Amino acid sequence: MIANISRTAPAAPSGHRGWPAPLSRPYPAVMGVLNITPDSFSDGGQFIAPERALAQARAMIAQGADIIDIGAESTRPYGAEPVSADEELKRLQPILADVVSLGVPVSIDSMKSAVVGWALDAGASIANDIWGLQRDPGMAALLAARRSPVIVMHNRDRADAGIDIMQDIAAFFARSIEIATRAGISRENIVLDPGIGFGKTPEQSMIALARLRELGSFGLPLLVGASRKRFISSVTPSEPDQRLGGSIAAHLIAAEGGARIIRTHDVAETVQALRVATAIWDKR
Repeated sequence: MIANISRTAPAAPSGHRGWPAPLSRPYPAVMGVLNITPDSFSDGGQFIAPERALAQARAMIAQGADIIDIGAESTRPYGAEPVSADEELKRLQPILADVVSLGVPVSIDSMKSAVVGWALDAGASIANDIWGLQRDPGMAALLAARRSPVIVMHNRDRADAGIDIMQDIAAFFARSIEIATRAGISRENIVLDPGIGFGKTPEQSMIALARLRELGSFGLPLLVGASRKRFISSVTPSEPDQRLGGSIAAHLIAAEGGARIIRTHDVAETVQALRVATAIWDKR
């Protein structure tokens, strides 16, 4: 039997304004997804207008989001069109400061150090790098200089069903942590994300969730974002907006496996599920 997550999860980061205080409470902090892109796999185009993006950020905060994760380039694993840093900034500039003004930590979901640097200057306080400091050679130095928290996500250019995905994730994280250490990024500013759905077969995504606790060996907090991901459809065929049940199931398993941050499109439902599950686990 797995013990209560509040007693087994890695210690929450401390010492920087970027991580929300609730990261140390019994149930995970919730990160609300705000895509200001025309082509995100789940909600592309819905929030590209600044007024709609701001309304969605307000709604997610009212529903219990502890962090707002804002991205201006679709990073879906299949069929996403790359955009330039200039285009990302064009999408971010009309909205980022207004989202920051709502008073919760804002993370910038970008793999480009130029975009991340601008966003940090504009008030974002966390970098969310889907390539774990291994794609943009300037990212680690930038974050070290700014003393910014960073979410280091595992990724691959393509899925390979023949590999041991847990070994691959562990080796990737070891490289990322080495890069961070050499650059001068404090360990208390690092959170690890196994990258559910990125460079993985559906089976490998489920393995990563099932064996999440193994990644606790790094001694760093874990973030999981399984929201509406394709692996859910491999179990029960469904479109992205029909995967709420599967998303919640995956996130509860992640929480019991030690995740301290859950990244989701469906904030209210996820907050409720996490609070109820934690109340039940506390009765063991």
